[in-house]
Amino acid sequence: MRRLLVIAAGLVVVLAVAGLVFAFQVDLFLDTPVAVPEDGAAFEIRPGTSFAAVARELGEQGIVSHPAWLRGYARYKGMAGAIHAGEYMIMPNTTPRQLLEQFTRGDVLLYSFTIVEGWNRWDLLKALHSHPQIDAGMTEEDWPALLAELGAETTNPEGLFLPETYRFPKNTTDRALLTQAYGLMQKTLHEEWPQRAADAPVDTPYETLVLASIVEKETARADERARIAGVFARRLEKRMRLQTDPTVIYGIGPSFNGNLTRRDLTTDTPYNTCTRRGLPPTPIALPGRDAIRAALNPEPGTELYFVATGLADGSHTFSTTKDEHDAAVAEYLQRLRNRRKKAQ
Repeated sequence: MRRLLVIAAGLVVVLAVAGLVFAFQVDLFLDTPVAVPEDGAAFEIRPGTSFAAVARELGEQGIVSHPAWLRGYARYKGMAGAIHAGEYMIMPNTTPRQLLEQFTRGDVLLYSFTIVEGWNRWDLLKALHSHPQIDAGMTEEDWPALLAELGAETTNPEGLFLPETYRFPKNTTDRALLTQAYGLMQKTLHEEWPQRAADAPVDTPYETLVLASIVEKETARADERARIAGVFARRLEKRMRLQTDPTVIYGIGPSFNGNLTRRDLTTDTPYNTCTRRGLPPTPIALPGRDAIRAALNPEPGTELYFVATGLADGSHTFSTTKDEHDAAVAEYLQRLRNRRKKAQ
C-alpha cells in the first residue's frame, strides 16, 4: 500500500512537472515571433472561416509552428469566435499572442483609392473597375438606383462624390466607397454653405457643385480658383454667356477626341455655355473642397474674361474688356506657334 502511495505521489510530481514544462513551452511559443519575411506576409481570413481552420492554415503556411497550441490558447481566452474576416499584414516580430489580438481587433490590411479633382463620372467608374482590390460591379445603368438609396435629389451622379483618398479593406464594393464619398461631399457642402459670401452667385448647394466643377476644370492653380469664380459670377450677374470650353467638352461626352472645333462650340447642347446663358444643368466634374469654397466666395473685381497664358505654370491672363482679352488670346496663340516652331 505504501509503495502504491509512493508511486502515485511520484506520478503526480511527474505530471505536475510535465504540466509546468508544457505550460512553459506554450508560453514561450506564444511570445516567440512568427515566421514571416522581412517585409511581412499577407494572410486572409475568409468570411465564415473557423479559428480552427485559420490556425491550421497558419501552420500550413509555416507562419506558426504549433497551430494546435494557438487554437487551444484562443479557446482558453474566449477569442476563437471573435476573429474578423479580412486580409491582414503579419509583420516580423509579431508573436502568436499579438497575432490573435490583431485578428480579434480586426486590424486588416487597408488599400487606398484616390478620387481625383476634376474627374467625371466615367473616369470614376473606370478607376473603380481598374482597382484590383475593389469589388466593382457598378455600370452607368446603376447610378439612379444608387442615388435613390443615398437620398440624392438627382439621378445624375456627376459632381456628387468628394475627391479624396479613401482607405478600405480588400474586396470592399464600389458602392460602399461611393456611399462614403457621397457622404463626405454632403458633409463638405453642409460645412461650406453657411460660409458663403452674401453675393455668392449660386442659390443652392447643388448649384455650388455646378459652378465649382467648372472652376475645377478651368484651373489647377490654387491661387486662381477664386479669381476665375469671380469672372463667372460677374458674367452670370450681367447675363453674359459663360463661354467655357470644359462645359462644351462635357456636352460632347466620352466621344470627345481631344480636338475642340468651331463646330463643337456652335453646336447646341444643354452644356454648351457658348450657346446658352446661365449654368449648365448639372456639374461637369467632381470638384474638390477648394473649388467649392471658391464658388461660394468669388474674388471681387472687374474682370470678365480669362485665357491660358500657355506657360508651363498653367496660369491665365485676366481681362476686363473684350479688347484686352483679344490681345491676350493673340499673345497665347503666338506663344503656341513659337513653341511648335521650336519643336520642329
